Amino acid sequence: MFIQGDLQAVFDALYSIGAIDPVLGMDWEKINSEMDKNPHLVSSACDSINACRGNQTLLVQTLNGFDPKLLNFVALEVAREFSEFQDRKELH
Repeated sequence: MFIQGDLQAVFDALYSIGAIDPVLGMDWEKINSEMDKNPHLVSSACDSINACRGNQTLLVQTLNGFDPKLLNFVALEVAREFSEFQDRKELH
């Protein structure tokens, strides 16, 4: 259950709809715990995002259809994947 393609495009879409700033002030452990309890929601959201294939307009439309809790999940998943990418990049 990963976001495929251009993570920056997903981040930009999240940022453009105002979904990033609220997550920055939240308890990420709590969001992560909720994500662990709802893997089907996270998987479904990732599938919907991946179906956009980086199309910014479609990403924004898709994200606007998500409820705030699911947007938090997506924002945290993008942050996690960016972090994992940086870790792999620094190891090589």
